[in-house]
Amino acid sequence: MTAVFPTAAISRLRMATDGEGITTLVCAWGCPLRCRYCLNKFTWDESTKVRRYTPQELYDKVRLDSLYFEATGGGVTFGGGEPLLYADFFPAFRALCGTGWKLYAETSLCVPEEKISTAARVLDSFIVDIKDTDPAVYRSYTGREGSTALENLRRLITLTDPAKIRVRLPLIPGYNTEENREGSEAILRKMGITDIDKFDYIIR
Repeated sequence: MTAVFPTAAISRLRMATDGEGITTLVCAWGCPLRCRYCLNKFTWDESTKVRRYTPQELYDKVRLDSLYFEATGGGVTFGGGEPLLYADFFPAFRALCGTGWKLYAETSLCVPEEKISTAARVLDSFIVDIKDTDPAVYRSYTGREGSTALENLRRLITLTDPAKIRVRLPLIPGYNTEENREGSEAILRKMGITDIDKFDYIIR
């Protein structure tokens, strides 16, 4: 059976926001988390119109920007939602686009461990939104336990160069503190992560 990628949205010509160079963001539909300040609720809303692309169909959809990808070192970023839920899609898509495009994933890593292994074999880089390493903060903010994400991050580090993993650490008003974030950063650096993106959520 051909793997499909349930897609909630596609955004073209993004510049240095979801990886290097010019990228196309493909938003997966479906997410195991219910983050309190989720910016992409449409990716798990049952009313969202979802297109289920085969690898060939998605390749045909995004290849019009191939020259931009190859000239800038960009490519396709799978975001969401949680794209690694559909990791079985990636090998077939990589076979179509070859190595001229970079393939990225923006992920919470809150997926079954076998998805991590499949993704690590074919994706170039990962942007990991770890939220916070404190179990109570993670549970309060996402509605899930954070141990899966941390264990999968440890697993990913053994499967790919840690330099290819960027971890995002937000300061989340009402949920964590700068002290929490500093503690998370210390844990991540001890694990071997050096690319850490610290930023603040701005709640309006």
